[in-house]
Amino acid sequence: MKINGRPRLKTAVSVIVAVILIMAATLAVAYDVFISYKDPYHDKVSAAGFTEKRAQIGEVNFNYAEGPDNGPALLLLHAQHMDWYSYSRVLPILSETFHIFAVDYHGHGKTTAPVEYMYANQIGGDLAKFIESVIKEPVYVSGNSSGGILAAWLASKRPELIKAVVLEDPSLFSGEYPRVLDTIADKSFAICDAFVQENGDDFLLYWIENCRDFFKKYVGFDAAPLLAASITAYRDNNPGEAVEINYLPETVRLMMRGMNYYDPHFGAAFHNGTWNEGFDHAEALRDIKCPVLLLHANFEILEDGVFSGAIDQDEADRIVSLIPDCRYMRIDSEHVIHLDKPADYIGVIRSFFGA
Repeated sequence: MKINGRPRLKTAVSVIVAVILIMAATLAVAYDVFISYKDPYHDKVSAAGFTEKRAQIGEVNFNYAEGPDNGPALLLLHAQHMDWYSYSRVLPILSETFHIFAVDYHGHGKTTAPVEYMYANQIGGDLAKFIESVIKEPVYVSGNSSGGILAAWLASKRPELIKAVVLEDPSLFSGEYPRVLDTIADKSFAICDAFVQENGDDFLLYWIENCRDFFKKYVGFDAAPLLAASITAYRDNNPGEAVEINYLPETVRLMMRGMNYYDPHFGAAFHNGTWNEGFDHAEALRDIKCPVLLLHANFEILEDGVFSGAIDQDEADRIVSLIPDCRYMRIDSEHVIHLDKPADYIGVIRSFFGA
């Protein structure tokens, strides 16, 4: 009896072709996710007229993004672990009415500074020199988290340079030692300190391995092994470029971008108390004479008693009471308001700075 094997052969070939096509599609998706992804706001920021520039101020080589001269100067100071690009979601619209300078300060982004410069008085002084030599006019300033502390430093120590300030969920008081040891932020700062003490090799991968609970909370699962592999692949295929991982939530994705550049000496200085040496937050706030708006984002006390947030209500009330001309606004938002609620942030900046 003769058996015709052609139908079976055709079926086998069809299966093989289907498998190959699926594998090719999977590889194409993986290539986009792990290797070739570029955040879409790069094109939007560029189209709005922003360019990255460098400025040498003493021993510090500042990296910053400058927009078109469409109005008064606005200095933006990002949160710790981020870089200037965290403002990318608000830059195109804000640049329609402001001349924006979004700066990577010490320990962040592509700015380079000696490790012994990682403290408030040095960073604030260098930012003042940046305003004097690069911007060359008094500025409006908005700072988030540690950037908010630096905005307060500028307003208190160099009032002639600052027209008005928006404190975007600043870590005032909560960033002072020893209060900082009771905050969720110190878990990261302690990792920074350990890395510095161990003289580690790759801080981003070290941080990811030691922050698995962070990813369980903000990504939804223990993403550390997958993320470490993704970052390694991305770096191999995009040498020298910022790490951008497609599958992460937006704020976490931009935080990983910032952490790729981050100098852990900055966080270690918060953990060991040296960052605020010679800079008392309460005294500085009393000295601020310009108008200030405090934006207060969400916060909570975790089950283990650790404070999660930038400032609690008592600290917010204290800030308002100490600054002679200070308004207060509570916003239902995560810590980086300009990422979580960009439209609200844009409205606040335009309204408060009158542009």
